[in-house]
Amino acid sequence: MSSRPSPNPQLETIQFRLQFVVVGLVLVSGLLMARLVLFELLSLPPDTVRYLETLRDSGYRRNLSLAAARGNIYDRHGEALAVNTLEYQIGVSPRLIADPRRAATGLATALGQNELEIYEALTRDRAWVPLATRVSAEVAGRVRDLNLGSAITMQPIPRRSYPQGSLGAQVLGFVGGDLVGYYGVEGFYQGQLAGSQRSRQVSNIPFELLLQDWETDRGRDLVLTIDRDVQFIAEDELQRALDATGSQRGTILIMNPRNGEILAMASLPTYDPNAYFNVANPRLLNNPAISEQYEPGSIMKVITVAAALETGAITPGFTYNDQGALEVGGITIRNWDRRAHGVVDVTRMLVDSLNVGAATVGLRMGPTNFYTMMDRFGFGRLTGVDLQGEQAGTVTIPGDENWSEASYATSSFGQGIAVTPLQMLTAVSAIANDGLIMQPHVVRRVIDEDAVIESVPTALRRPISAETAHIVRDMMVAVARDGYEGRAALPGYTIAGKTGTAQIPTPFGYDPQGSIASFVGFFPADDPQVLILIKLDYPRDYWGSIATTPVFRRLVERLVITLQIPPDAVRLQLAAQGGAVNEIRR
Repeated sequence: MSSRPSPNPQLETIQFRLQFVVVGLVLVSGLLMARLVLFELLSLPPDTVRYLETLRDSGYRRNLSLAAARGNIYDRHGEALAVNTLEYQIGVSPRLIADPRRAATGLATALGQNELEIYEALTRDRAWVPLATRVSAEVAGRVRDLNLGSAITMQPIPRRSYPQGSLGAQVLGFVGGDLVGYYGVEGFYQGQLAGSQRSRQVSNIPFELLLQDWETDRGRDLVLTIDRDVQFIAEDELQRALDATGSQRGTILIMNPRNGEILAMASLPTYDPNAYFNVANPRLLNNPAISEQYEPGSIMKVITVAAALETGAITPGFTYNDQGALEVGGITIRNWDRRAHGVVDVTRMLVDSLNVGAATVGLRMGPTNFYTMMDRFGFGRLTGVDLQGEQAGTVTIPGDENWSEASYATSSFGQGIAVTPLQMLTAVSAIANDGLIMQPHVVRRVIDEDAVIESVPTALRRPISAETAHIVRDMMVAVARDGYEGRAALPGYTIAGKTGTAQIPTPFGYDPQGSIASFVGFFPADDPQVLILIKLDYPRDYWGSIATTPVFRRLVERLVITLQIPPDAVRLQLAAQGGAVNEIRR
């Protein structure tokens, strides 16, 4: 007879307690279910709802500020100077790559990268790996053609493109990686060109970020006064001048003095705004035509004569006895040729560019009238041109620490006074434009969707009368005709001009070896359509009359063709027959 096994007290205890655990779990589960049902049925306060939604989204969504498309920039004839384009950030999800070796070969070819490095990236145990920060649309297209599906991500990145390359770079400026404009037109018109910022929720998982509605709320387009063809001619002739004269730097400005429109603004050396980040010398980013001061030299003499005529200090028939030297304020002023020229009238003084004569005329005005006229011509103040980075120049007046009677006398022939190239050009425009200075500007119109806002020519001031302007104009015609051995003259056209040769100041006095050679001129003299300033730094030929007059002549030869300016005889004949000779292409 078999005996019954004795009961296990420990097992009985576990079984007994398990009944209570099961009952407890059922009760807790029921309580949680009831709370969930109650949570769904109850209407939570809005603040609580927003808080919970923020907690929900914080792990995988974020707010991103997106810029709309920037406005385009065109030249006066509609040629594109600055437009928008897209670059792409390329990334890959290694876990979605079925054949890493084959994919690495294709990606290396498309991206122009090391195949081994790409293979190592594709075999990492990561959700996503970046392959290229910025590639062109062409490269992105080659990657897309590999048909790697959702494993490849392409994030579009807006970028500014300059289809003309370095042409007009210092006028345009550039747009940085932050999509903000710097220097030139891009900087000055940042508020107009930039589109409206828009906020958008995007995923933190970098699989794809599409630029939706990029063109919505885009910036305004700008049409410049710059003529692409004239700008090219200016830069081409400036480069030729630097090569021929050995000059280190140079600037050429071309303006219509009747309305202040700048047709070309060229300075060399320059840079390519498509690759502004490769510029080693930040100075290249500045526009020397508006930001660099220099002592203008003898081209200032036409301003001194105009000021003296306007104030009545001299008459058109004024003469003086040129003895070759003049003692003023403890210094001796001498003519460039160190010669005495005897009895000289004002026209001959300009033709021969005599420092003694200019100082004599300037001193006859007296300091009050002289500096009042300098201010009226715009020296020592901004021109107000619509470009970022303009400087005002430097004029010392009585009462300033650095002023002296000697600096007053030398300022009359352009030493001891500092100007920018545009400031000097704007001052001379008064002589070309019947005594009236027009506001220099580079934007011709602003296009805002369907609205077109035209730039209205604005008069800044009238420093001299029309009569005074015509007298000095005729003197400048005599200078171009009788001086420089005819190097600035062009058959069939009446040219008004004046050269300048300026010493270059250093912390230790004037540089005895170098000079700044310049030329300012306009044509046709009786009805000016084009006003030109040429400036060359450190040319081998010290004198402006040698270094700059051939450049001016070549410029005029090309401009009369490009701008369709007929010779004087043809133009006057057309005008007599009622032809609108000023309504041609320019």
